[in-house]
Amino acid sequence: MEQNNGCECCHKTKERSEQEYKDLIHRLNRIEGQIRGIKGMVEKDVYCPEILVQVAAANAALNSFNKVLLANHIRTCVARDIREGKEETIDELVSTLQKLMK
Repeated sequence: MEQNNGCECCHKTKERSEQEYKDLIHRLNRIEGQIRGIKGMVEKDVYCPEILVQVAAANAALNSFNKVLLANHIRTCVARDIREGKEETIDELVSTLQKLMK
């Protein structure tokens, strides 16, 4: 659920279900491990193509994370705001999608 934290800048927050939270954190932990692995490969002077393959895997994992997060956002926040008549949420979603597709 999005909330206004009472500050002038109106930061939004989102309360996630325990399952959604665990899934997102699990994905991020795996990505973090991949990044540490890539760093280790660079430190050990591993051959460039092997590192590039691991970077591609990390990029794919980040893209997958984005897809899951975006789908959850659309199903919860966006759907709720549209039902409540908050049309500005559509503009926010379009802007977010444009940033993701750069």
